[in-house]
Amino acid sequence: MALSGDWNRVSKAVLTPPLAMAHTGCMTSFIYKIEQRDQWAAATAIGRYKGAPVDLADGFIHFSAADQVAGTLGKHFAGRTDLLLIQIDADTLGSDLKWEPSRGGALFPHLYGDLDISMVTGVRPIPDGHDLSGFADWGITP
Repeated sequence: MALSGDWNRVSKAVLTPPLAMAHTGCMTSFIYKIEQRDQWAAATAIGRYKGAPVDLADGFIHFSAADQVAGTLGKHFAGRTDLLLIQIDADTLGSDLKWEPSRGGALFPHLYGDLDISMVTGVRPIPDGHDLSGFADWGITP
């Protein structure tokens, strides 16, 4: 489900990444994007990821911290297959990355700009049953 257009008109608390890390409980500076394999392949072909349709509609690329991946997967990707989990070092994204309140008031990372594919530190397929137990080394818990 996409955020409504009204979301862009509400006041948003924006935190810099180090402060946001403290508030999200994230122990590393990695953030994650869940994407369809074919859309990611198209992005890697041009060296830039502009975002999924929901990202384009909202004006930023939606990411999740490690402790938010399972919730994002369940809420926005239920029943979908052929997904990838993409890992990015948040510290490399600079001031275009904002941590803003979203689902339940939790702070989520949003990138206001394209993602340069060279910033990606890892890409792994998500099993079709969405079992995240194989991602513990990335700090992801089911």
